[in-house]
Amino acid sequence: MHILQPKHSKLKPEEAEKLLKELNITLAQLPKINSDDKALPENCKIGDIVKIERKDGEKISFYHRVVV
Repeated sequence: MHILQPKHSKLKPEEAEKLLKELNITLAQLPKINSDDKALPENCKIGDIVKIERKDGEKISFYHRVVV
C-alpha cells in the first residue's frame, strides 16, 4: 500500500448486511471496483464489499465498493 493511498478494508458478512439494510440498497446498487485493483486487500473476492477511508484534514469520509 502506498502512503497516499486511502485505506481499503473488507467488510465482514454481518457488517455488509447491516450496511445494505441501513442504506436500503442491494449489492448491485453499490459502485464497483475491479478484483485486480492493487489497492484491495489480498483476501477479497467477487461479491465482497470494501470500505475505503479517505482523510481530508480532520474529516474522514467512507466509501463502499463491491468487488467485481
